[in-house]
Amino acid sequence: MAEAMISGMVQSNQVTPSQIIVSNRSNTNRLNELKYKYGIQAKKREDLDFATIDLFILAMKPKDIDSVLESIRPHLYPHQTIISVLAGITTSHMESHLPDKQQVIRVMPNTSSMIGESATAIAPGTHAPKDRVYLTKALMESFGEAYIIDEDQMDIFTGIAGSGPAYFYNLMEHIEQAGIEAGLEGELARSIGAQTILGAAKMIQERSESPTELRENVTSPNGTTAAGLEELDHHGGGEAIAAAVKGATSRSKEMSKQMKPTLVATK
Repeated sequence: MAEAMISGMVQSNQVTPSQIIVSNRSNTNRLNELKYKYGIQAKKREDLDFATIDLFILAMKPKDIDSVLESIRPHLYPHQTIISVLAGITTSHMESHLPDKQQVIRVMPNTSSMIGESATAIAPGTHAPKDRVYLTKALMESFGEAYIIDEDQMDIFTGIAGSGPAYFYNLMEHIEQAGIEAGLEGELARSIGAQTILGAAKMIQERSESPTELRENVTSPNGTTAAGLEELDHHGGGEAIAAAVKGATSRSKEMSKQMKPTLVATK
């Protein structure tokens, strides 16, 4: 996810590579790979000049968040903003491990940011000022569309957009296989299916009709589309998609519960 965001930012030309610094715990080879691939800066964590950093984007495994927050806590300044890309980790959890009133913003992009087509959610924490929220939105829009939502809507956003690309990749796998079984070359079947999905998505974005109306417009009684939809319904296609969204949403909620904030009373 981190590389997808970097790729999108650099390709947009709205963020210069020299403005981006990557760091990780110990994988120097990975840092050098990103440095030479995108022309960005790469530094070991101990070599970071924290005073010169405006936005920290945290993109690691959720289980590592507490140790990372504790390690950066002594080096932070009040004007700096912590942006989290971690599924299931609430802003309140992060705030409990950071200096009082530290600015925290939670975002959820998807891997389509690599080609400038991400759908990204933004949920501000308690102390994030509006100017930093809109700055974050502008940054996220350098690689797609961005939406400011309430944090309690983040789980369903994760279920739809965070995990959503995988649902369509899975759909494409089945479309491609059906084409191959019917005699099409694999790449041709893939191209036809991808263009069809792309065109349908653009119709939803650019037309005023609802998805239901668009579906009805292309479904003639007793026609090929009607036959295909009958099979989709018979095999639970629509229910399966809804179940996938609900399943990913439920898992996001579970992850949030597993990472409840630990508040430490100090005198």
